[in-house]
Amino acid sequence: MKLIAKLLAGIIAGILIGLMNIDLVTQFFVTIKDIFGQFINFIIPFIILFFIVAGVSKLGKSSGRLVGATVGTAYLSTILAGVFAFFIAIAVIPFIQADQANVSEGSGLEGFFQLEIEPLMGVITALIMAFLFGIGIAKTNSPTLMNLFDEGKGIIDLVIAKVIIPFLPVYIAGIFVEMAAEGAVFDTLQVFGVVLLVAIITHWLWITIQFTVAGTVNGRNPFPLIKTMLPAYFTGLGTMSSAATIPVTLRQTKKNNVKEEVADFAVPLSATIHLSGSVITIVSCAVAVMAVMDSYTIPTFGEMLPVIAMLGIIMIAAPGVPGGAIMAALGVLTTMLGFNEAAIGLMIALYMAQDSFGTATNVTGDGAISLIVNRYAKKADTSAPESAE
Repeated sequence: MKLIAKLLAGIIAGILIGLMNIDLVTQFFVTIKDIFGQFINFIIPFIILFFIVAGVSKLGKSSGRLVGATVGTAYLSTILAGVFAFFIAIAVIPFIQADQANVSEGSGLEGFFQLEIEPLMGVITALIMAFLFGIGIAKTNSPTLMNLFDEGKGIIDLVIAKVIIPFLPVYIAGIFVEMAAEGAVFDTLQVFGVVLLVAIITHWLWITIQFTVAGTVNGRNPFPLIKTMLPAYFTGLGTMSSAATIPVTLRQTKKNNVKEEVADFAVPLSATIHLSGSVITIVSCAVAVMAVMDSYTIPTFGEMLPVIAMLGIIMIAAPGVPGGAIMAALGVLTTMLGFNEAAIGLMIALYMAQDSFGTATNVTGDGAISLIVNRYAKKADTSAPESAE
């Protein structure tokens, strides 16, 4: 929650500085924004490579049947959440944006100098390498490569936690200095305030849908199941971390009568790969950004579906820190939707403003995933003696 307060302070400071429009001060913040934006683009392929390898390489250590059921259910939930969020966003955003002027990208303002930091590889290259090495390590169980990527993940995690996240308020301030100096900030804030509310309501609707499905397959009322998971929801709201909420999620999932061995496996794995709340926010905010920026148009479902499918995969690479999901998603947004620095800055600001709600939705949904996997495990156990005869 402290980070959200700092981000809000950065937004307010950026608006005030931009409205004063003192050339040297404005140029200074634009310079900082440009350099930090370049650094983020540089680090994105490393996030994808090291975090996906570290996650996928360890899947081979667990029961293949339960891994498949959990991963498949989590991925389907994430994809359907993104589709659900897209249709709500395109139904609401054109209506609230109808009387608003489009926002320019800030191309008229320049910093003191330009610094170009080229990534060592493209996002797609990093993704292919990640699955190649991740699956290879899972199959060969190579301790050398596993340690290499684990230690690389630790370094990138440290960079995110100690450099990128603490510096985000200054970066966001630079974005809003530029927008305020060009007179576009208030229209943007008016639209985005409604978008955040829409995203949070979509979270709650999706939780209801998840537990309705989980309750149906288990023959149980979904609302008591949701009520049992509320401690996990509010813990996620406070910690902004799925990993930090695992003990509470695990306890409440077992209270929903999920078998201990299933919960002990499904909850920690889902905390890594099931980020339906995060995808809801990313999709909602992406549609909003494309609606208000003058060089973009609201995407069609056909254009957005591959993006949602890729987000479901890329969430495996989401670092377990506040804002980790949007850091992992930046590569998809830049390569598949063509987001520039201004659009990326707005996405980060929007995402971080509701990160706690997205995390709360993620961890609550992990309980629904566990219920579905538990039902699958029961069916598999029932049919096992017959197949052995």
